[in-house]
Amino acid sequence: MSLAPIECDALVVGAGPVGLFQVFQLGLLEISCHVVDARPSAGGQCSQLYGDKPIYDIPGTPVTTGTGLVESLLRQVEPFAPHFHFGQQVSTLERQDDGRLLLGTSRGQSFLARTVYIAAGVGAFLPRHIALPGLPDFEGTRLFYHPESLERFAGQTVVVQGGDDEALAAALALVDRAAQVTLVHRRDVFQADETLQAQVRAAIRAGQIKLVIGQPSAFDAHRMQLETPEGASLHLELDAWLAYPGISPRLGPIADWGLQLARKQVPVDTERFQTCEPGVFAVGDVNTYPGKKKLIVCGFHEATLAAWAGAAIVFPDKAIPLQYTTTSTRLHELLGVDHPVR
Repeated sequence: MSLAPIECDALVVGAGPVGLFQVFQLGLLEISCHVVDARPSAGGQCSQLYGDKPIYDIPGTPVTTGTGLVESLLRQVEPFAPHFHFGQQVSTLERQDDGRLLLGTSRGQSFLARTVYIAAGVGAFLPRHIALPGLPDFEGTRLFYHPESLERFAGQTVVVQGGDDEALAAALALVDRAAQVTLVHRRDVFQADETLQAQVRAAIRAGQIKLVIGQPSAFDAHRMQLETPEGASLHLELDAWLAYPGISPRLGPIADWGLQLARKQVPVDTERFQTCEPGVFAVGDVNTYPGKKKLIVCGFHEATLAAWAGAAIVFPDKAIPLQYTTTSTRLHELLGVDHPVR
């Protein structure tokens, strides 16, 4: 069922750091926006790949983490009250007779936007899927990829598959919730934080987590078959299979929007960071131009110029002065600042 289009001045595709800073820059220019992201929450690549890892090259911030940076950016955009639409991809883009852009999402929502800002990084970060016959039939009932909450698995016999931080953290969190926790990995070596590994090893020794080395080869809703490195077959009874095979970036439907592409990136000009489609801008890792550097700080610069270029479309008859957050009373009003910081 299609929902009525949401009319907006700006639609930002992607809620990673550059997408969030795009929201901030648009807000300073009094352009309200909606944000769509394929993941269930903001953060994008930064949260998925660098959530707990240190980041040292954000101006004025000697050190932060992916999660910390995203949390700071979310606080920064709060005064502008952006509308977030998570768990869906923008699948279509069509120019309308009045010049606006009609975009549709995988959930049937549509947007009628005057400007669009693609901040999709290297693509939507979606879970890799395990290739076994019939396995998709059990997704959401017995098989769960990177579940957001573990509460529903209380009292169940759970198999956690994976060897990274997320899988090990889930196995530990289930110790006091699930009736039985089995950790399955292809080898007896984990790719996770050393402290987390030590905690899991301790839980294994204490009998709180059972470790099984092998690769799933079949599944029938209640029983997983595994092949061990020695060539033997094992069977595990379970109520729920929590799979953490990692995530992979996919450019996805953006590739079908009719935009010019160069090696799965979107070429832009360096004055406005506009694509070949007027009113459609691309910022961050998704774009390309001579001298492009895939750095967050570069994405922030691109978002700033893209916002100003978009303002010329949203407010075609308005001369917009350059204002500074240090002195502008209007910007202080927009940011909810009663007295500027001295």
